[in-house]
Amino acid sequence: MKHTLIASALTLAIAAPALAEDITVGFAIAKSGWMEAYDTPAATAAKIRIDEINANGGLLGQQVKWIEADTKTDRAQSAKAGLQVLDDGADMMVVSCDYDFGAPAALAAEAEGKNSFFLCAEDVKAGIQGVGPNSFSGSVLAAVQGATMAEWSKAKRDAKTGYVLLDTTIEYNKGICTGFDWMFPKAGGEIVGRDTFKNNDASIASQISRIKALPQEPDVIMLCSYIPGAAAAVRQIRAAGINSLILNGSAVDGSYWLDATPNLSGFVVPVQGSIYGDDPRAAVEAFNVAYEAAAGARPASQYAYPGYILIDLWAKAVERAGTVDGAAVTAALEQMNGEPTAFGPRTFTGELHHQNSAEMQIIEITDGTPAAVDSWTISEAVPLGVLLK
Repeated sequence: MKHTLIASALTLAIAAPALAEDITVGFAIAKSGWMEAYDTPAATAAKIRIDEINANGGLLGQQVKWIEADTKTDRAQSAKAGLQVLDDGADMMVVSCDYDFGAPAALAAEAEGKNSFFLCAEDVKAGIQGVGPNSFSGSVLAAVQGATMAEWSKAKRDAKTGYVLLDTTIEYNKGICTGFDWMFPKAGGEIVGRDTFKNNDASIASQISRIKALPQEPDVIMLCSYIPGAAAAVRQIRAAGINSLILNGSAVDGSYWLDATPNLSGFVVPVQGSIYGDDPRAAVEAFNVAYEAAAGARPASQYAYPGYILIDLWAKAVERAGTVDGAAVTAALEQMNGEPTAFGPRTFTGELHHQNSAEMQIIEITDGTPAAVDSWTISEAVPLGVLLK
């Protein structure tokens, strides 16, 4: 009798369908150090999208769970964090916003044939070029931001002359200026001068002197920089009596730095969505409200948005591929051409796992107040040859 019961139990166990396991997203991100300020908002946004997916039945009939490991804003620790989430069962890996700090973890995922997504990296190397075929970024290339400012300012503000002021500290800044340098002449503008500085320079007096020495004040100054150097440069430019429209990239989105430049006007940036409640797309404001509910405050800048986008696109690719296998998901992602998202269409190709064209909202600061004033999509995608200069 005992043997009969055991045999019956074994038969039932074999016949019963296996319980589906959760799909696991591993976050190898900075939970400490200076990168935490960039990684946490985008990771929060990614988890909001995961919760939405789970509430709607999950992915491939399974729930999506997430695990985390802290890179501590350290390259060596990034590699360890990547290996840790892989050991803990990650099917896909989300890595830090910055290429330099996210790449070691992404390379660990690549070695296992798994997909990785940079939270908000805007350097072309954060993808195929610097990691491998299964790596992607959820953000828009820095060069697209610069090109957007070039074409928009020519078309909408009749900017005929531009001066390029490059902060050479990080690659992101160089990417912005690369896009502007490529697009502004194509759009019919003339670059009448260029200069460089470092983010921690206390003074840019000599650069300002060269701008003031021009026969005419340039219509726009393309300032390729980030905070705090960007704020210091803007303050000095305006204090010198230069009234040119100042353009920059998405890195200076947000009002948190405006106390350093009281009553600032004539400052414009391109963003993936407006944090100020005035985005023309209802889905963006719906996200802002959801983010506030999850984090206790609205997004401080547009850099939360790419985290939501990357999970959305990855999940769609998984459903279409019918698997979380890295190569199959990559193939599905590379079929996305103008894929709808809450923040505008997204495209990936076999050559580029970034956005080299995107709908951008135009934010202008007037009397110290930022507001969405327009939207723009560049008329021509930034060529790969330009991106790889």
